[in-house]
Amino acid sequence: MTIKKHHVVTAAALSTILAAPGAWAADTLTEALTGGKVSANVQLRHESVEQNNALQDANATTVRARLGYETGNYKGFGAMLEAETLTALGNKSYDSKATGDSHIGTHSVVADPEATEINQAYLSYSGLANTTVKWGRQRIILDNARFVGNVGWRQNEQTFDAFTVVNKSLPDTTITAGYITNVNRVFSDNSSTPTTFATAGNAKMGSPIFNVSYKGWSFAEIVGYAYLLDYDINSQASFVAFSTDTYGIRLNGSAPMGGNKLLYTAEYARQSDGSNNTVDFKTNYMLLEGGIDLTGVAVFKVGYEVLGSDTGAITKATGLAAANKSFSTPLATLHAFNGWADMFLATPTNGLKDTYVSANTKLAGVNLGAVYHDYAADTGATSDLGNELNLVAAYTFDKNYTVGLKYADYSAGDLLPATYPDTKKTWLWGEFKF
Repeated sequence: MTIKKHHVVTAAALSTILAAPGAWAADTLTEALTGGKVSANVQLRHESVEQNNALQDANATTVRARLGYETGNYKGFGAMLEAETLTALGNKSYDSKATGDSHIGTHSVVADPEATEINQAYLSYSGLANTTVKWGRQRIILDNARFVGNVGWRQNEQTFDAFTVVNKSLPDTTITAGYITNVNRVFSDNSSTPTTFATAGNAKMGSPIFNVSYKGWSFAEIVGYAYLLDYDINSQASFVAFSTDTYGIRLNGSAPMGGNKLLYTAEYARQSDGSNNTVDFKTNYMLLEGGIDLTGVAVFKVGYEVLGSDTGAITKATGLAAANKSFSTPLATLHAFNGWADMFLATPTNGLKDTYVSANTKLAGVNLGAVYHDYAADTGATSDLGNELNLVAAYTFDKNYTVGLKYADYSAGDLLPATYPDTKKTWLWGEFKF
């Protein structure tokens, strides 16, 4: 049996962390089982979608209920179980991509399929000093969720079947190491196209992930990461197109400027084909963002994000030129980036450049936000991929209740207007959690 080099590195890193000395908790088993914490989340939401294409407008009124229980620790051991159910209300008229959905191919997509699933189910161990170990289905959010996240905006969130270790033994340092075996995606186990990557409910893999964060500098946090995605070629052969090795570094910080704050973020990542990817390629990711926090007034930012494209990609089996290969982030919370209309959930073949400005403020207790995006391809003679305006207003009261209104208006560009048509989306929601 062949053992992949990066898997050996994973095992070595995890063994080092697990060898650290630890302490045992003093709770009894009964106290651990009965003294845990109940969590609940209920969200009622309406989403409408209008697109300039042959599809009928979508209208989705859904309610999501999530109920969880986390035990206390007994000799360092604990457990967490969380179930989630999603139901469509009223006259359903949207394509959820779920098995049996009669609106597939006739209406615009709203990726909130009706389903009842186990959202999280894991065992934990905290008996080692400054270390938490989890095994099972769990929520993983790293940094700003640009590479690994829970897709928290969708009603059925994304969770991971994984083994993870978080260690904080070094001063101001958090080391996260893990091994993911399956991604439980927003389309649920009811997906009508489980072998199509864009809408699959599950994605099996054997993927090591590493993330090291250092916050010892007063002016910034610096993060280094490696995400070595290795999709299971036996169960979903086409998914290996997303098997990639990504290494990156991120700096995120602020500095005082009078009574306000200067904000800045810089990030760079290099991505190449993973071991079972059929295409040989290399491409880059870059983010530059600056802004100012006017204390008590507003936050303004301007940013430039590039997901590159390799025009010299080669098919490994033949050695011949392949189609352009663009930078991909398949485990990300994609809705938070490149516009809320979700036009670029998959990076265009010629890559994507996103220049954006944003403003956020609070008025009479209401959080208000606006973002404007201008999109272009990274390569090619024609680059205009359109622009988009995003608006949001949300109000939270008694800490546990939130109501909100959100809007996205995407205008198509000269490049591929049929693939990326004019799109308007509106959301109205109310949420209760504890």
